[in-house]
Amino acid sequence: MTIRVLIADDQELVRTGFQMILDAQQDMEVLATAANGAEAVELARRLRPDVCLLDIRMPKLDGLEATRLLAGPGVPDPMKVVIVTTFDLDEYVYGALRAGATGFLLKDSGPTLLIEAIRAAAAGDALVSPSVTVRLLEHLAHPRAGALRPPREPLTERELDVVRLVARGRTNQEVAAELFVSLSTVKTHLGSIQAKLGARNRVEIAAWAWESGTVS
Repeated sequence: MTIRVLIADDQELVRTGFQMILDAQQDMEVLATAANGAEAVELARRLRPDVCLLDIRMPKLDGLEATRLLAGPGVPDPMKVVIVTTFDLDEYVYGALRAGATGFLLKDSGPTLLIEAIRAAAAGDALVSPSVTVRLLEHLAHPRAGALRPPREPLTERELDVVRLVARGRTNQEVAAELFVSLSTVKTHLGSIQAKLGARNRVEIAAWAWESGTVS
């Protein structure tokens, strides 16, 4: 299966560089590039790429607002968004993931991590740059007043096992291996967990786990 990608960045050199890296992959195809957030949203809605690669600071519409429009709460058919930025600021990371992004990378993370993040997003997993992961988790471990909603139904012990592993960044395959269950069983548990938590993706599952103290 070919992963179809949209690249949005206000720097032409960055767009060209990312496109060269992704087009060199046998399983990836760059559908289009955009120089601003508004253009990115229009192209994404029209072309329906598998993954949108968005910068944060862009003219007309920044990456956080573009993410909310494409993957945020209330979007009926949310897209997979990976944020790539030069700005290693906690509020950007937290804001991007809360807006619905399934990955957050710094531009100096290198091509290998960029490719891994896109593949992870396409597969329904999430990848955050290692350099920001620890601070992000520390942030999530301190819940904001009134931000935490209780589950619609209590999670089972096995579902909590899955939640704890997801919160520590494990992929579905790694969760399956550690719990000695099949990949399809993990996916079934994740579907049930998302429904009970009202979570749109595994990033929100991880956020709930840290904010609720389920993992520490």
